[in-house]
Formats: sequence, C-alpha cells, structure tokens
Amino acid sequence: MAEILLLHHAQGLTTGLTAFADRLREAGHTVHTPDVYDGQTFASLEDGIAYAKQVGFGELVERGTRAADGLPGGLVYAGFSLGVMAAQRLAQTRPGARGALLFEAAVPATEFSDTWPDDVPLQVHGMDADPEFATSGDLEVAKELVAEARTAELFTYPGDQHLFADSSLSSYDAGAADLLTERVLAFLAKV
Repeated sequence: MAEILLLHHAQGLTTGLTAFADRLREAGHTVHTPDVYDGQTFASLEDGIAYAKQVGFGELVERGTRAADGLPGGLVYAGFSLGVMAAQRLAQTRPGARGALLFEAAVPATEFSDTWPDDVPLQVHGMDADPEFATSGDLEVAKELVAEARTAELFTYPGDQHLFADSSLSSYDAGAADLLTERVLAFLAKV
C-alpha cells in the first residue's frame, strides 16, 4: 500500500477532498491531508484564489512543501490544482518519491529541476475543455511532462469543469470522478 501526501486546491481542504482521501484510505492507503489554509474554505474558486493571492502563492507552495517535513520518504505526492505546485516540487526534488498524481494543473519540470526524475512515475488528470487546465496551457505542459517521464499517463475527461473530482463543489462530475479514482487506485497499486 502507498503513503500519499495530498495537497488541496484553492478552495481549501473541503469535505469533498476529504471524501476523496477517504476513498483512498478505504483501499488501504495512508493519506495525509495537510491544510495550508489553516482551516479556511471558500465557496467559490474566485474567493479561494483571492485568498491565495493575499497569502502569496510562494508562501502556499512553501507550506505545502513543509507539510512533508517529518513524514517518511517513499511518498506519493498528489495535488489538486493549486496544490500541484508543492506536490510536483516534492516529487521532483525530495529523495525517495514513489510517484506523483497531478490533478487539473501541471508545471514545467524545469521549474524545480532540469528534468522529470526517471524513477518517479507520473499520472496527470484534467478535463479536456476546462479553461483552468486545457486552455490555460497546463494541458500542454502535462503532455510535455508525460513525454519526458519514463512511466507516465495523461488522462483527459470530457467536460469543462475545474475541480470535477471534489464532491462538495457544484463542479463535481460523479462519472468522471469515479473513473479518475479508479485510475488513481490502479496507479497506486503499481508504485
């Protein structure tokens, strides 16, 4: 079974993300869900982004990165949207990473190191018409990461919703979220 550090999106550590983590736990995995927003959640993506700007994106990445302090090596790093930056940074730079799960965002590998590490499997998920993922440039970055990584998969889902796997949000798409979870569990079974 895998041990996972799961970092939340701009709306905070919502009940929907906690439910996602619980589904992974039910499959036997250990999941850490740090709250880099100190308990705050936001009803809209815009409000969450405004808060992230107030705190500072760099500070939030640092908080997410520090969340790994005290945890063992050999983690799978996962992040939803805003949480991808810290998750990807850890996957690329913290020794012993077992894998990376990037949901609805991707950052060029050169942001954190020269290339994607050969020994870190990668899986990226997002909707094919999500303006925050598909048309913002993240989908192209995801394709580049997948091409560069030795073991990698990119999954796109039909639709235009951002944060579609968070059951507590109006953007939730049950069918796509179930398929995403099935693919994540298959990934975790292999790492």
